[in-house]
Amino acid sequence: MLAIFKREIQSFFTSPIGYLVIGLFLVLNGLFLWVFKGPFNIFDYGFADLSNFFLLAPWAFLFLIPAITMKSFSEEKKLGTLELLFIKPISIWETVLGKFFGTFALGLIALVPTLLYVYTISQLGTTTGNLDTGLVLGSYFGTLFLMGCYTAIGLLASTLSENQIVAFIVGLILCFLFYYGFEALATIFEGETLVFIEKLGMKHHFDSIARGILDTRDLIYFISLTILFLFLTVVQLKNTNR
Repeated sequence: MLAIFKREIQSFFTSPIGYLVIGLFLVLNGLFLWVFKGPFNIFDYGFADLSNFFLLAPWAFLFLIPAITMKSFSEEKKLGTLELLFIKPISIWETVLGKFFGTFALGLIALVPTLLYVYTISQLGTTTGNLDTGLVLGSYFGTLFLMGCYTAIGLLASTLSENQIVAFIVGLILCFLFYYGFEALATIFEGETLVFIEKLGMKHHFDSIARGILDTRDLIYFISLTILFLFLTVVQLKNTNR
């Protein structure tokens, strides 16, 4: 599994696409938060906190993660090297987990530079350093769980086609549906049905953690959803190998 993990990271950074994807993510975040006028602009918002960043982050990762994962298995299928993975002395689960942690680490690398925003915001407040640390930590924690789900979904999408663009689009659509689709669907219902459908989506649980509330139900939801899509990825690969 460790060999697959290292191979995934090395393959991403041996091409300019890796730097381009992460660079684009950071540039767009910076522009929307600090330059472009609009609902995400921190200066227009008037409060020295990172709530706008964590409103924007799920949508930014909605594009970033499928872009990272789209080549994980689709490129292997296109080059005919997928069969070589199956004959190696590691299980399919180890292969999938190696690629999962490899692509998750790449997303984490893209997220780390945003910690600079925490320092910047703490300096912009009326009282320097007066920042709700618990809220920020909770939001970053929720973002990591959200990234895990996105990564597992993206890996499944990459097993469905040898075309990376198709894998990217399928991954993006699935991530969107599971993040916002249930909340959109819930608007046509009322009462307990509305609440139940909302809870099926990632946005409801992410918003809960982002408020600094670490509820075990939210953690179980994200972990379960991640495991589900990793399991479906393994099943799809086994069917491909038949």
